[in-house]
Amino acid sequence: PTSERAPDYSAYYDAMATFLLFESASGYALFEGLDMDEIGQTAEAVQETITDMTRFGKVVKLKGFKPFVSAANALGEINAISESQCSDDLKHFLEMNLPKVKDASKAKFKLGVSDPKLGNSIGEATSIPCVCNDHIGEILRGCRTHFGRFIKGLKDGDYEKAQLGLAHSYSRAKVKFNVNRSDNMIINAIALIDVLDKDINTFIMRVREWYGWHFPELVKVINDNYMYARVALAVKDKATLTSDGLKMLAEITGDEDKAKEVIEAAKASMGQDISPVDLVNIEAFAKRVISLAEYRKSLHEYLASKMSAVAPNLGALIGDIVGARLISHAGSLTNLAKYPASTVQILGAEKALFRALKTKHETPKYGLIYHASLIGQAAPKFKGKISRVLAAKCALSIRVDALGESSEATIGVESREKVEARLRQLEGKTLGDAAGVAKGKESAKKHDKSRDAAPALLSAPKAYNPDADVSDKKEKKEKKEKDKSAKKDKKK
Repeated sequence: PTSERAPDYSAYYDAMATFLLFESASGYALFEGLDMDEIGQTAEAVQETITDMTRFGKVVKLKGFKPFVSAANALGEINAISESQCSDDLKHFLEMNLPKVKDASKAKFKLGVSDPKLGNSIGEATSIPCVCNDHIGEILRGCRTHFGRFIKGLKDGDYEKAQLGLAHSYSRAKVKFNVNRSDNMIINAIALIDVLDKDINTFIMRVREWYGWHFPELVKVINDNYMYARVALAVKDKATLTSDGLKMLAEITGDEDKAKEVIEAAKASMGQDISPVDLVNIEAFAKRVISLAEYRKSLHEYLASKMSAVAPNLGALIGDIVGARLISHAGSLTNLAKYPASTVQILGAEKALFRALKTKHETPKYGLIYHASLIGQAAPKFKGKISRVLAAKCALSIRVDALGESSEATIGVESREKVEARLRQLEGKTLGDAAGVAKGKESAKKHDKSRDAAPALLSAPKAYNPDADVSDKKEKKEKKEKDKSAKKDKKK
């Protein structure tokens, strides 16, 4: 906006660099400052100088240029620059083209760089004093604009091609990831499992209702949905079912007694007869449902294998399904690693959280993490405490999985043991060597002074003292009088 005050660059002249380092797609370029007064002190003057090559040529001149020998060399050098590291090639280039420096404080020149962290790295490697400010950034922008004119023999379009090629290589290297550690596959797999669970339940209910008109007693004998569809496909017309099918039904149900119940129910069934055309359609639909259920099992095995590769610690701590849902809800494992333990604890319960904050009620204690087996094992009054402990361990496991290089689930297994120990402690069980034993000992001694410090959590009580029991007020008075008289005798 025009109302803003134009920046004044005169304050930077004292810290002005004698030399400027420019990292291009073709190589490293070192510029020497000539007449810094020519560039001007206001933003408008700087802009005019930068856009005019004739004026800008009076400000700086090319001191040295080191081209990259190959595309791989260019990519390696630019990666080092992006990570603010001084590579060996850059170090040798600066030492060859700049005056030798033994002590940075005694140097009579300064090197202008675009990144202060890179300047620190160069200073540590070569003792060359570096400076970075807005004025240097403007001059480097002019060097970038007119770079093709400073380099002799550089044809029109060559520099743009080098920029494009290096940009593609750099982006490809940054985006490149380990195929075996892709969390996108986990997100898609858990989403597909959730959809399949709903669809399979809906289809099984349709099979039950459709085939139930013919064989209604089968529902009471077979409770499992997948097994019901397989039995219905094997029985087909109940009128044709005889004792010869006992072996086949026993293989499906896994129980010979249950197979006999199916045969007996078929003999005494009250269902209606079914036509061959209807039976063909029921069989076709039952086959589709069975294939979906089997695919769901194979998909769960695939998800377990991906979780063991991508997030082994998280999977060992709370299970593959719950861990995958957390990753899916966060969007990626990296995003989930950025969340604190308090956010992991209530992840999935955002509506309840904001509703509680709006109505000033109690906030939820758990979200998706509620379905973990460790919270399911806890008593209702301990679920909140265990969810908080589990969320803290989950946050640690997630960060190890996202940022660590190890593929072993050691942290997850250890964290699960600690959460189980905490659960046993809350339930009042002896912990042994688990964490929290010392606290148990201190609390026992605090609340019962008659217990001495023993190896066990609770020591044996003292022997019964009948004299300590006083059941009547008269006995209390007599005891007090005896104590007083005994004290008087001692004083005498």
